[in-house]
Amino acid sequence: MKKTITIIDTFGFLFRSYYALPPLRSNSGFPTGLLTGFMNFIAGIGKDFKTDYIVFALDAKGDTFRNELYSNYKAQRPDVPEDLLTQLPIAISWVEEMGFKIAIRTGYEADDMVASIAKDAVLKGLEVRIVSHDKDLYQLIDDKNSVYLFDPTKKQIINESKCIEKYGVLPSEFTDYQSLVGDTADNIPGVKGVGAKTAEALIKEFKNIENIYDNIEKIDKQRVKNLLLENKENAFLSKKLVTLKDDCHYIDNLEEFVLPSENPILKIASSLEKYDMHRVLDRVNKNGLSYKTELPQKQEDVKIEYILLNDETKLSLVINKIPRDSIVAFDTETTDIDTHKAKIVGFSFCFEENKAYYVPIAHNYLGVEKQISFEVAKKTIEILNRYKLVLQNFKYDWQIIKNNFDIDLKLYADTMILSWILDTDSKVGIDYQIKKYFNTDMIPFNDVVKKGENFSSVELEKATLYAAEDALMTLKLFNKQLEVFKEKKEEELLSIAFELEFNFIYVIASMEQKGIKVDVDLLAKYKDISSNFLNSLTSQIYELCGESFNINSPKQLGVILFEKLGLQSSKKTKTGYSTDESVLESLKNEHPVVPFLLKYREAFKLHSTYIEPLLELGLKDKDNRIFTSFLQTGTTTGRLSSKSPNLQNIPTFGANGVEIRKAFIAKKGYKLVGVDYSQIELRLLAHFSKDEALVEAFKNDLDIHLQTAIKIFGEEEAKNKRSIAKSINFGLLYGMGAKKLGDTLGISQKEAKFYIDSYFNAFKSVKDYLKSVEDKALENGYVKTLLNRKRFFDFQGASPLLRASYLREAVNTQFQGSAADLIKLAMIKIEQKYEHDENINMLLQIHDELIFEIKEEFIEEITKNIKNIMETIFILNVPLSVSLAVGDSWQDLK
Repeated sequence: MKKTITIIDTFGFLFRSYYALPPLRSNSGFPTGLLTGFMNFIAGIGKDFKTDYIVFALDAKGDTFRNELYSNYKAQRPDVPEDLLTQLPIAISWVEEMGFKIAIRTGYEADDMVASIAKDAVLKGLEVRIVSHDKDLYQLIDDKNSVYLFDPTKKQIINESKCIEKYGVLPSEFTDYQSLVGDTADNIPGVKGVGAKTAEALIKEFKNIENIYDNIEKIDKQRVKNLLLENKENAFLSKKLVTLKDDCHYIDNLEEFVLPSENPILKIASSLEKYDMHRVLDRVNKNGLSYKTELPQKQEDVKIEYILLNDETKLSLVINKIPRDSIVAFDTETTDIDTHKAKIVGFSFCFEENKAYYVPIAHNYLGVEKQISFEVAKKTIEILNRYKLVLQNFKYDWQIIKNNFDIDLKLYADTMILSWILDTDSKVGIDYQIKKYFNTDMIPFNDVVKKGENFSSVELEKATLYAAEDALMTLKLFNKQLEVFKEKKEEELLSIAFELEFNFIYVIASMEQKGIKVDVDLLAKYKDISSNFLNSLTSQIYELCGESFNINSPKQLGVILFEKLGLQSSKKTKTGYSTDESVLESLKNEHPVVPFLLKYREAFKLHSTYIEPLLELGLKDKDNRIFTSFLQTGTTTGRLSSKSPNLQNIPTFGANGVEIRKAFIAKKGYKLVGVDYSQIELRLLAHFSKDEALVEAFKNDLDIHLQTAIKIFGEEEAKNKRSIAKSINFGLLYGMGAKKLGDTLGISQKEAKFYIDSYFNAFKSVKDYLKSVEDKALENGYVKTLLNRKRFFDFQGASPLLRASYLREAVNTQFQGSAADLIKLAMIKIEQKYEHDENINMLLQIHDELIFEIKEEFIEEITKNIKNIMETIFILNVPLSVSLAVGDSWQDLK
């Protein structure tokens, strides 16, 4: 006698179960109707139908090959009720926890799994029972080979005669029948105008659609003939859509399909109790199941699991178990930290407290095990992208996924940004944060990747431990951070992260992707000029010193200056004499070689820090563009910083006629445009202090430095003293005292103090306001920017010197931080407006200035819009103002 395998059309059954039962709920209000129906079904196994083997076929999330064939496939299906969607992942997770075999594969539907298992089961001599109401599975009915459907509601077998009774065609003809009538539920087009009776008659006469079209002239009814001819393409497309794939799942080991030996319902007892499904448990405890089972073994305490998913079926199953509205931590592993070079090697994710998963894609070493294909990985990431993704340093992973898969990751939260928001002075790396909160050491990267290699050479087992830990710890850190924000009553700070900082990540990621073009020919010319200049200076220095030596060696230079030439040394360190810039400046008039050394230092820095690296980077890219990395968490004030290379520190002029900014150019047909907030920090001073004189000066668009000079020095001296007034204006924002101002202006401390006192007499509210910033910082332990971002200070136990430094930084943060807030708001709005516009690229942010590359014919229109956005982004007590400059190079934007 044949043994039987039962294949469950899981989603189809669960959907019917949801609609068949009343809307049951747990005591907490969670819907349980679908879950209850499912448990009733499990309890009936062995009673309603006898079986030796069982498997649950599941639809994989995301699109299937049918969507690729026909984009409108299932496009018009009504929205599924929220209660149903909420229960589905729980039911799926129960299937696995109960110990049943699951069949699932990315890109395919459950029906394809059913067809494939049924085909393989027949080859293995098994009788097949398919538990489903789905008419699409009628094509699999085969009396000869004992393949039948089983209706779980009516508890009856559906065989060939039942198919003929219902549809008038044989199961083997069913796909052709469907190709003609179509299916409104799945949006299968069929042949428009051909109904069930006509289709039945055509199939009875011609057997299949190929034969129908081969004999089209034999069809008597002209209307039917015309309909068939007009819809021929749709008929054959429909047949492809309804024909099930039978080659995507095999029974490798039949023993895996046997009924669970331990009572499956009791294995999930704690979950059933959680949802108040006590009746199910009571019934099973009292009556047992209809087939013989053992009591489940006691489960061990849950430990952290890092799971390798290099099998497509297991990957699909895990993805399908993720509950709706889950927060999912996500991380990538790559070949390089440079996003423009990096290739993805794998990715990890975590949505549970004690489990995280690693999906390998491109590990490359001798004997590497099976991995997930690029196509399946892409589909999986598309599905994960529908959840609330939490990442550590989202900007990096966004670029990796964009460059490798052309997918725009959607961020829910970035733990690195949250670490910085909570404490701008602290380290934001995940290793540091995990150690800080959980006293746990994470696996160091250098312990996993050997020197000179990259992550692709790491064995899968070791890679899983490292990568999955990153995902799990990211989720753990995020949950902890939410607690910290709540404990500290800093919900407003949290909202700043979600409403401003997270949106800003997309802006700088986009800027990093675009890069900026450099003139490699000009840089090559500069390299020659610079080399010759350095050689000339070197010769003159050697001649004046009477010998050659390594000018770049502080030790050798110290010996020459202070031992051979006998100059007076002011500083000496453990390693030798100090020869820093301040020392050389103090010796400028002591020996003729010193001015040459200062020139050499300036020229060498220009050559080694800018000319050579920029030329090398420019030559590496086919379009001669260089790409920087912007650091959102790189400063305590909130300003952006830049590295690899640092493009925020490019000098405006250089030695021997070398103008580095001239080498930064626009691409053909475009111009560079600089848009600069005018005196933004002074306007913020006027806004915060509400000083009448300052406010009026800005409202009337007066020269603020001249107005300051008039207030301090009077009308007659004002023009000559404007530069002094400018130094005072800006100096006060940075907490500059009389000594610093005196050193800056080259005047006595007494005179500098007189100027500052005169300033405060002229702008009475300013002094009080600046004092109030310091007082509030001392009282509260923080200072707030315009958008209420906070920078914290630990005054407790601080020395008088450190305390004074903190107070200066508090004032500085008030203005620099607020200016950073404004330009971030403006950049977000500009990026959102022009995100898909190829006529404009936002390239750089240099503190209060933005640099764009704009197509020449659109400059006037676009700059007008940008100016309007930047000047109206926030309403201050004084107007915001921007200046515009257009040129072929960065140098032209002066």
